[in-house]
Amino acid sequence: MAKLEFDQLLETGAHFGHLKRKWNPAMAPYIFMERNGIHIIDLYKTIAKTEEAATALKQIAKAGKKILFVATKKQAKPVIEEKAQSVNMPYVIERWPGGMLTNFPTIRKAVKKMGNIDKMIKDGTFDTLSKREKLQITRQRAKLEKTLGSIQDLTRLPSAIFVVDVMKEQIAVKEAEKLGIPVFGIVDTNSDPSNIDFVIPANDDASKAVDMILGYLCEAIKEGLDERKVEKADAAAEEQDEDAPQRRERKSKSARKERVKKEDTEAMKAAVVSKYTKDEEVDE
Repeated sequence: MAKLEFDQLLETGAHFGHLKRKWNPAMAPYIFMERNGIHIIDLYKTIAKTEEAATALKQIAKAGKKILFVATKKQAKPVIEEKAQSVNMPYVIERWPGGMLTNFPTIRKAVKKMGNIDKMIKDGTFDTLSKREKLQITRQRAKLEKTLGSIQDLTRLPSAIFVVDVMKEQIAVKEAEKLGIPVFGIVDTNSDPSNIDFVIPANDDASKAVDMILGYLCEAIKEGLDERKVEKADAAAEEQDEDAPQRRERKSKSARKERVKKEDTEAMKAAVVSKYTKDEEVDE
């Protein structure tokens, strides 16, 4: 996996924080300096924290668990959608559905409703409805798709959530915190990092910076998923190898039976020949 470079992050504007008067004092450890009334983020800490987050996300992916990506701000939405899809992970880029984590069964019911509508369309039931009913169902399906389509495959609570702008997505962060779900987040100088498990200090308004950081993290997730596939293949091969001694033993038993059978047959033949030879000697 390629390393995050300081100069590349600098070019994306990842180091620009908010105005000094808007800062959150809890972000002080991640601030390098102040220039023209704007806080400058320490990019060396950004790199270190991103690498730390990448290691943790890789292990989650390797364990076959889901990571939910969240970003509803305009600059980050297309980036989150592209990166989450590249690693086949669920994401939320429209308004956060309140209670999505804390009231997950209700959200799953809404997702199932979307699946039922799709089933109606496939089996022809939809065609038997009136024009008005069709219109209502179509609108309902479109609404559900917009808000929940990207989490359709999330059949259980995610093992972690990744948030861009923890201040804007504070409802999602609070729900995850309440359930003990680890939170990874790109945190700007105006935000409170105290309830974020993996803080990545960076400019959350710069789409290029978000793209670079997410690209690095998703590369780590891909590695975790690939390692999982390899381990599964190795486990399957080992299972076959475990059966090999049994197969060899069965084959060996079968060969012994055939050999014994052959020896018995030859012994019988020899006995018969010997008997007839003696009988002939007696006749003479």
